[in-house]
Amino acid sequence: MKNYECHAGIDVSKLKLDVSLLISASSNRVEHFIVPNSKIGIQQILKRIEKLKINTNELLVSFEDTGVYSLPLACFFSEAGLDYWMIPAIEIKRSKGISRGKNDKTDSKDIAFYALTHQHKLILSKIPEKDLLELKVMIAERDKVVKAINQFKTTSENQGFMPKEVLQSVLKINKTVIGQLQKALEKLEEKMKELIEANEQLSKQYELITSIPGVGPQTAMYIIAVTKGFKSFENWRKMACYAGVAPFEYSSGSSIRGRTKVSHLADKKMKTLLNLCALNSKKFDKQLAAYYENKVAEGKSKMLVINNIRCKLLARIFSIVKRGTPFVDFYKFAA
Repeated sequence: MKNYECHAGIDVSKLKLDVSLLISASSNRVEHFIVPNSKIGIQQILKRIEKLKINTNELLVSFEDTGVYSLPLACFFSEAGLDYWMIPAIEIKRSKGISRGKNDKTDSKDIAFYALTHQHKLILSKIPEKDLLELKVMIAERDKVVKAINQFKTTSENQGFMPKEVLQSVLKINKTVIGQLQKALEKLEEKMKELIEANEQLSKQYELITSIPGVGPQTAMYIIAVTKGFKSFENWRKMACYAGVAPFEYSSGSSIRGRTKVSHLADKKMKTLLNLCALNSKKFDKQLAAYYENKVAEGKSKMLVINNIRCKLLARIFSIVKRGTPFVDFYKFAA
């Protein structure tokens, strides 16, 4: 593993970047400065590093993954060829222990020290290819449109409780808005499909995932985007942990024996999609349907069995993508 002599911790906000340079791990010398969160501001960070005569080959830049606000940093450091690490905010927060108060300066310093003391966890970050970034943005926009449609549809619930003359004009406008939103939804889904089909690798992965009974197009696209084309997770078990479907033991000593359960720290959308896929698979996949019936008959909780099916689906997805061939239902050939 590469040893870094200098660590830069950056606290990212919409308008500014607080930078703490841990010049030497042995001396704990820290230099703090603030630059705008813009292309010019990010270039100033590099100039400051050069001015301090820091060897960029011995520098590790670390910052929290804040989505769109941290994306310019990732793009710039990728183009500059610098090593950088995008760290989940909760990891840094929980590593600090007891702390009183906070500000951007101390946050940037905490990020730098976290990178220094947790190098055994280091996985250098890379920005996903353009198509994956575009797909991720489209998925986010689709979620907004679907949410808006569902919100506007709630207006119809007032029928039967309010006078028709009161609701008539509102319902007319409501119907028009829903129609426009549905057209926007169709256009977005069409663009997402075109994007997938235009990329040979993503198209292949999409076809493989959707060959599994119960796994639909939106789930396939979301999994591709989250896994960055199956490059950000080594195996399905790590993906299950990320999605919040991996069971964990809760016990301590001889007195505490909590039931094994999944963690609330999860990608909630992924968890929801996998749940829908599990319910669909139970209907259309005879093997999983038989598994569900057998386990429930044994006295297992229905939710536990559904969660097991979610894990099985993830295992299937990673297996067929790695193998490069569509899903084959061997159960129908069984005697």
